[in-house]
Parts: sequence; C-alpha cells; structure tokens
Amino acid sequence: MKVAIFGRKFGPDFHKSIYKIFEMLNRNGCEIYVYEEFLRNIEQTLFFTPKITGTFINSFKMPGDLDLLISIGGDGTLLESVPYAVLADIPVVGINSGRLGFLTYVSENTLQDALMEIMEGKTTLETRTLIETVSSSDRFGNLNIALNEVTIMRVNTSSMISIKVFLNDEYLNTYWADGLIIATPTGSTAYSLSAGGPIILPGSGNFVLTPVSPHTLSVRPMVISDDNVLRIIADGREKNYLVSLDFRQACLPFDEELTIKKSTKKLKLLRLSGTSFFSTLRNKLLWGVDKRN
Repeated sequence: MKVAIFGRKFGPDFHKSIYKIFEMLNRNGCEIYVYEEFLRNIEQTLFFTPKITGTFINSFKMPGDLDLLISIGGDGTLLESVPYAVLADIPVVGINSGRLGFLTYVSENTLQDALMEIMEGKTTLETRTLIETVSSSDRFGNLNIALNEVTIMRVNTSSMISIKVFLNDEYLNTYWADGLIIATPTGSTAYSLSAGGPIILPGSGNFVLTPVSPHTLSVRPMVISDDNVLRIIADGREKNYLVSLDFRQACLPFDEELTIKKSTKKLKLLRLSGTSFFSTLRNKLLWGVDKRN
C-alpha cells in the first residue's frame, strides 16, 4: 500500500501514537510519503526520523498511484488535506490528535484496530459533496473547493454588510448581517451549527444557507437542493468583503459577484466498522447523556 501522511502540530499526549503509526505502516510494508512540514515537526519535536519513501510539499506535487491519505490532527487539519485527497483522487482517513473531531473519528484508543482494518481492506468508502466558488478574479485558482462551507463575511467589526442572493438567477433575499454561511451536509455540524443552522445528513443532496447575526429576526436558516446555483452580490461601507472556503480566505471587492455551486469533484472518506454519522453525533454532541439517567 502506498500511503501519504498529512499533518501539522501535535501535542505531547500524542507522541506515542506517532511512533505507533509509522511502526505499523512499516511493519505492513507500506510506502510512506510525508508532508514536509509535518516531517520537520516530527524530527524537531520527537528527535525521531521515521522510515519513509519520500516527501511532498503541496497538493500539486503529490506522488502518483497513492492508495490513501492519512490526516493527523483535528478536523481543521483534515479540511486542509482535502485538496490533496481530491487532486490525487484517493480516500482520506482522519486520526484525531486534537479535540472534538467530527471528521477525525479515529482516536488514540482505536488507533491500532483502525490501522489494522485499513491494512486488511475492511473499511467502507463514503463520498462527500464539495462546494465550489467561481469569480471573475479567480482568487482561489484550482483550490476553489470546500468540504464544509463557503462563508461571506464583513472584513471588520464596524458595520454589517448586505448580501443579495439569487437562486438560479431568481432573487431570493438580501441578508443584512455579519455574514452568510453556505454549508454542505458535512459542514452542517460545523460553523453553520454554531450559528443556529440545522444538521443535515451526508448524501441528502442539500445545502443550508445560515445567516450570521442577521439584523432581521424573521430571517432563518434555509435548506435548498444542492442542484441550485447561487449568485452573490455583497455591499457595504468598506471596499471589500471576505470569502472563506473552509480554511482558505480571500478579500473580494464589492463590485465582484460570486457564484457558488456544487462541485463536480467528490471527497472520498474512509469509514471504519462500528462507526456511523449517527454514532458520531451521539459521541461528539453527547446526545442521550443525562445525569438523571
């Protein structure tokens, strides 16, 4: 098996797990390619140089014929790894060295069993919808996709902005707010949820429009089919507005329209036995946990 490993920083509690990951992959004869920045972090933190085949520096210089991408970190790290997995057309699995972890559901306690399942090919494959942006300046280039959400926000805290939204060129609404989140089902448990949006099941074929601190109290989150194409025209007192695609950000001038739609690309996500979207919700959101029971 040919495996790429992507990661950022990790805490001291995860040191033993780093050794275990490389030891198990080496023992099973895997070719291992590591993101250069993560490799430097391992060497400088653990004074340990793992046995690997090679390295890569960005998503456009990935080795060919990879079988799997392992993301080590939290959900934010996995979101950063999405372009790597999508461009290489390989599945990704997240190992959680962080905190909550909706997407990185492999914990230290389940690490050994999870890696054995992966080596033995006992995993299942999920596909997750991606959302993409199109603008005249092409500010995001080839990395114009997001797994969780596209967010339109004001660039400072001085005043709200107006966000005029067209659905398939039909006027929908103008949101007077701090911002607007357009979330995928995967992203419905992220920023959109904290802003009052609903939880949407993966594969449901929907997006959710969630306003951030809207000035009009009657404005509420709205679920739409992901076959719709959104056109955004923003305005405000400043010169620019902020567009975020998961962790990537860019400022666009108010006179530049933004088109948001479902991407033709998909993310392949490995699912291990004994895990499901519902079990993740119960574990991470503590559903059913009540001191009275």
